Amino acid sequence: MNTRIHDLLATRIHEVEEAVRKAAAAEIMPRFRQLADHEVVQKNGPHDLVTVADRLAEEHLTASLTALLPGSVVVGEEAVHADPAILDALHGDAPVWIVDPVDGTRQFVHGDPGFCTLVALARHGEVLASWTYAAARDEMAVAVRGRGVLLDGSPLAQAPRAAGSDLQVATSHPDFTTDDQKRALLGLRTEGVAPRPCGSAGLEYLAIAKGELDAVAFSWENAWDHAAGLLLVTETGGGHLTVAGEPFRIEGGNALPFTAARDAATVERVIGLLRDEG
Repeated sequence: MNTRIHDLLATRIHEVEEAVRKAAAAEIMPRFRQLADHEVVQKNGPHDLVTVADRLAEEHLTASLTALLPGSVVVGEEAVHADPAILDALHGDAPVWIVDPVDGTRQFVHGDPGFCTLVALARHGEVLASWTYAAARDEMAVAVRGRGVLLDGSPLAQAPRAAGSDLQVATSHPDFTTDDQKRALLGLRTEGVAPRPCGSAGLEYLAIAKGELDAVAFSWENAWDHAAGLLLVTETGGGHLTVAGEPFRIEGGNALPFTAARDAATVERVIGLLRDEG
């Protein structure tokens, strides 16, 4: 592992947490339930929104995170929207901060507290650490590869699933699926499974890590939506696979849809349903 990354993860990980909290306090929470109409813009339709808080929080995080790890780069949702070539950094040698400043912008715009800020640190396609901060709930989950998850400073161990209960699965919004993906997701409409539309992807992953949700089944692969949460899930005993039977790759090029779930058996069950294998 890069020496500077090792130092950051060994002794200074709290500094990243503080940077995330400061960005949310400065740019996101003062605008929660205070947005003017001109501060909200549609990117790719009515379900894909961006606000002034998204942009300013990403700028704040870009400055603070690269200062904490010299030589690192940022792949942020809003920067990539402006310049898709920024995604190439996921294939490079430099450490990459993957940032979603407001995951669940639709909820944020509507005054719903179901949004979060997502930050992940990756290199060569491997997520090394992640920070999931639900600012409106003041809830912070920090995952470090091989070292588990802390939720508000305490170790997080996933609760066991209730025997005999329906499988609770959060799924992609129909606006973000192709016809083939819609057909695959219909496989979840079967006895013993209770699918529902997802909210903030980051908070759905956190719900899996906490044992409140069994799985997600998503049909898009933006790294900023998934990198932080996938580490939360794997560090609490879960896993992930695409319909091609391969682990999800944050660099892209995945067969979709894919699932992340609380344990290996649930991963296999959901993938089987997505492939219409019963």
